[in-house]
Amino acid sequence: MKIGIIHEGKNPPDHRTPFTPQQLQQLSVQYEGQLEFIVQKSPIRSFSDEEYEQAGIQLVDDISEADVLFGIKEVPVQHLIPEKTYFFFSHTIKKQSKNRAMLQSILEKRIRLIDYEVLKDESGNRVVAFGFWAGVVGAYNAFWTYGKKTGLFDLKRAKECKDLSELAFELGQVQLPPIKIAITGSGRVGKGVLTIVEMMGLRGVNTHDFLHHYFEEPVYTVLSSSDFNRRKTDGGFDREEFYTYPERYESHFLKFAEQAELLIAAAFWNPGAPRLFEMDDINSPDFSISVIADITCDIDGSIPTTIKASSIAEPVYDIDRESGQILPPFGKQTSISVMAIDNLPCELPRESSSDFGVQLSEWVIPALLQEDAPILEKATITRDGDLTVEFIYLQDYILGRD
Repeated sequence: MKIGIIHEGKNPPDHRTPFTPQQLQQLSVQYEGQLEFIVQKSPIRSFSDEEYEQAGIQLVDDISEADVLFGIKEVPVQHLIPEKTYFFFSHTIKKQSKNRAMLQSILEKRIRLIDYEVLKDESGNRVVAFGFWAGVVGAYNAFWTYGKKTGLFDLKRAKECKDLSELAFELGQVQLPPIKIAITGSGRVGKGVLTIVEMMGLRGVNTHDFLHHYFEEPVYTVLSSSDFNRRKTDGGFDREEFYTYPERYESHFLKFAEQAELLIAAAFWNPGAPRLFEMDDINSPDFSISVIADITCDIDGSIPTTIKASSIAEPVYDIDRESGQILPPFGKQTSISVMAIDNLPCELPRESSSDFGVQLSEWVIPALLQEDAPILEKATITRDGDLTVEFIYLQDYILGRD
């Protein structure tokens, strides 16, 4: 079986890659006689063509001789090769309208599409993701934004740093005033956030102390759903009920918004669940949050100030507290600065790619050699010109009837 690594064709370009040169070199040895790897030349990949060549990996202009193709982002319609197996983030399973034409083309070309987002283990947990690195870069950017807004310090951009150790060096020079930082989320993304705050030596406190005590040093607290959601009828909380019937709950996050100056949002949000706060709340004199790093970047989601995604080129926009309108960043001290980049791992492409390749090597490569491996079957969206049973709900989306 011949496996190809495609060049990324989406604009703006993505510098990540599914496998590093060293990983392909190791896999070539490990699966000698079973798997062969080729890499499509790319001037934008974070690992250069020369690095792959030095690792003994064949470089090609035309990738069509490969049986299985690995990429990162959506593949432009004109680059899709008929009757191949593709792995990439298709961003179609939530019926994203911008990718309807791509999925239609995938069906027409009888491509087998396996989406990274739905590769799961037997317990239903995702096995390949960039979430940890989104958390790392998002948290770093939160402090970069705070430094810019307050004028207290000036960090390098994450994209200008080579790796995590350089981020750590930059953060080591930061002296924060005694602010309070609220963090939501404890999954992969949340672990990335905690990596940064622990790297800075910040002290974590429980929610009671966060709300009721004054500290002479910067502190953070990690909030779970039970800390800021309550049942509408009696103010209680039941985890299973909350995730099954989120509409029965309301937010009481504002008590944290009155204490925190910086909010780092890294929690998955169910559209049926209450928002953390409403846009009207930000104009209250008690709403003390001045910087929001929304790593989840759900537009019209849990954080109402996330009106649009920001970009690596333009990472921050401000929200006017009175009008709720977008302003240029850092122009008005009373506004709220929002960092909502939707492709954060791209700022550390080499390290995030390396981590991703480890996950693929563990979960996906061995499965390719099994007949009808369950992990791949369940993540297959299309095959032989049809949607699979698991994803038949996308039929109306494909036909434009959703």
